[in-house]
Amino acid sequence: MNKKKIKLPHTFVLLFIILALIATATWLVPGGKYDTHLVNGKQLINPDSFHYIDSAPQGLVSLMKAPIKGFVEAAQIIGFVLIVGGAFAVLQKTEAIDAMIKSLAKAHASSAFIQKALIPVFITLFSIGGATFGMNEEAIPFILIFVPLALALGYDTVVGVSIPFLGSQVGFSAAFLNPFNVGIAQGIAGVPVFSGWGYRLIVWCIATAVTIVFMMWYAARVKKNPALSPTYALDIEKRKELPDHIGDFQGMTMRHKLVLWIFAGSLAVMVFGVVHFDWYIDEIAALFLSMAIIIGLVGRLDSTQIVEGFMQGARDLVGTALVIALARGTLVLARDAHIIDTMLHGLMPLVQSAHPVFAAWKMFGIQTVINFFIHSGSGQAALTMPIMAPLADLVGVTRQTAILAFQFGEFTTPMIPTSGITVGVLALARIPWITWARWMIPLQLIYAILALALLVPPCLMNWQ
Repeated sequence: MNKKKIKLPHTFVLLFIILALIATATWLVPGGKYDTHLVNGKQLINPDSFHYIDSAPQGLVSLMKAPIKGFVEAAQIIGFVLIVGGAFAVLQKTEAIDAMIKSLAKAHASSAFIQKALIPVFITLFSIGGATFGMNEEAIPFILIFVPLALALGYDTVVGVSIPFLGSQVGFSAAFLNPFNVGIAQGIAGVPVFSGWGYRLIVWCIATAVTIVFMMWYAARVKKNPALSPTYALDIEKRKELPDHIGDFQGMTMRHKLVLWIFAGSLAVMVFGVVHFDWYIDEIAALFLSMAIIIGLVGRLDSTQIVEGFMQGARDLVGTALVIALARGTLVLARDAHIIDTMLHGLMPLVQSAHPVFAAWKMFGIQTVINFFIHSGSGQAALTMPIMAPLADLVGVTRQTAILAFQFGEFTTPMIPTSGITVGVLALARIPWITWARWMIPLQLIYAILALALLVPPCLMNWQ
């Protein structure tokens, strides 16, 4: 008997369904309002001031206008996403990142240090990518390099997949400078962009270190006893067809090195500008645009190649831009109907606890559930932050902590079958999802415990 696989609707469809549900809710939920007061230049909700007001139900016309209104209201964030995506596509077009990875991999054959450091170094590099420029889908092509490399070194397909995939995903989830989740979430929550990066850097170091330790432990076990691998039978066949991906690589050129130094310097300038000059989205977007031009010229790309690369990178993120617009449209509908404060008033008892730590944990749980359905970091930020940010004010949790709980909800992305990235990576590596999911369970539990533990200090120190 053939069983049809359960297939969830596309993210756009899910968001439009949410739009329709909110439009329906505007006819059922009464209008409400909290009074606000100015604290340190920021409008904060007075939790004791809720009162009901007349609602403004939204009909079919309002529903169909919501996406374009959302696009207009999120125009700055959308433009920022497209420019950043274009800039990093130019960086990839120079092939400097590919050259760096191949150079390190080739050194493995002749250096005992590299043999021990290969997994930590590569996971750290991919994690840095996830934590800084939101490396996500970009990790998928590296599966074709790291799976054969891992098999050739005596490991298994799981190790080959985990180095680029888990590395980038843990960096994305524990990011400190990622414009696609941290930057957007902070912009929506009214928090200075990339503020609080000091504690986030500590979080990233811990999460990345935990991933490295787990993978080193697992890789050592598999190398000692290959039969322990969940992909043992599959790997026997794969080893018969191992291609040589790095054998003819001649090393990094000076051009590649210059491009990477410019990239590293740009990130340093961004940090300096954010910390010392309160740079916001406009300044950071200008920096990335300048970086793209300089890197393109240094990387010996002509003007056409730079423009085409930039356009391709921006084009790849058009879907993300539309997700942000649709998600912001949900806010437009709810705000125009005057039901946002009523929703906050209803959610508060579910999140409110005797101590802010428990409230932050509940926020993490809610974001984890939402991530199963909407795992676009930027889209999820646009959808949830308008609710979670003021809700944090009501339950005694700082907005920085609420944003961190939102980030931690993405720890489940490498396991969930609704993630296009996860499914794409596993298809490329020829690992059945159920095989991967079973292997991921222990690590997923570790990530959950880690998230709960790392949410405690921000609550205790009232992290701003």
